[in-house]
Amino acid sequence: MATNVTTGSATTPTPTPTPASATPPVRPPRPAGGRGPARSAGGWTPWLYLAPALVVLAGLLVYPVWQLGLISVLEYTQAQVSGGEPTTFRGLDNYAELFGDPRFREVLAVTVVFAAACVVSTLAVGCALAVLLTRVRALPRLLLMLAALGAWATPAITGSTVWVFLFDPDFGPVNKVLGLGDFSWTYNRYSAFALVLFEVVWCSFPFVMVTMYAGIRAIPTEVLEAAALDGASSWRIWRSVMAPMLRPILVVVTIQSIIWDFKIFTQIYVMTGGGGIAGQNLVLNVYAYQVAFASSQYSLGSAIGIVMLLILLAVTLVYLRLLRRRGEEL
Repeated sequence: MATNVTTGSATTPTPTPTPASATPPVRPPRPAGGRGPARSAGGWTPWLYLAPALVVLAGLLVYPVWQLGLISVLEYTQAQVSGGEPTTFRGLDNYAELFGDPRFREVLAVTVVFAAACVVSTLAVGCALAVLLTRVRALPRLLLMLAALGAWATPAITGSTVWVFLFDPDFGPVNKVLGLGDFSWTYNRYSAFALVLFEVVWCSFPFVMVTMYAGIRAIPTEVLEAAALDGASSWRIWRSVMAPMLRPILVVVTIQSIIWDFKIFTQIYVMTGGGGIAGQNLVLNVYAYQVAFASSQYSLGSAIGIVMLLILLAVTLVYLRLLRRRGEEL
């Protein structure tokens, strides 16, 4: 645009300055490939930091899993171990034999049900005690924390032995207090599973309690006070306010509990004497141990290990997918 300035008889156009906002910004030229040298160089930095851990994990995990998978597709019994017969390749025949065995299918179903009961019970006890920690004074909270951490730090075999003594039909104090006489908890299938469940929850709830307590402390107090002023009960505050905000932490502790409880071995083996009377308390880990080392069918035992690995891998992938979806929502 321009304005006319009159000087005598002549009219001279005078340019009008263009506003600064109308001037298009000058962008630097974009490098070929869409990535600058700083970004491409920085992309390798995390991998350099992770390289030592990846090397260690490869040696501790990849090679054993490879050997486990290799043995699971071979004919590998005591005869092959001692070199009396050559090792033959069976492919998926071991897996077909495994899934064709009704005993294996029964143990798999029992393991899934028992692990689910342990996970639900552990989460219920851990979450309830985490909420309780926020309601008590400093000294009771410290004592509860110390007791829980003591249970968490106890080795599994030690804790299992102590629980067997506590529920012993002859010398255990539990039967005397409850007036059960010489009732044997490990003789009946369901009472034996219940006893193991109690011990698993006892040694597992501290992880859930401490993690959930830290998450509850991170919730702004204004949110909880507002819900209480609106007339919400304690259960409603937990269900409608705290649980949605604690969902990422709940996902983590749930997946961890599933992995731990699905591959339980020590508690069942110690407390039921290797799987109970006639194998009535077998789970997959104990069953794999019996098949591989008691029956010397190492290939079938390895196949059971691969099946468990695939199940837990599927659970882990679901966990990662949930975390990624949660990150996208945030």
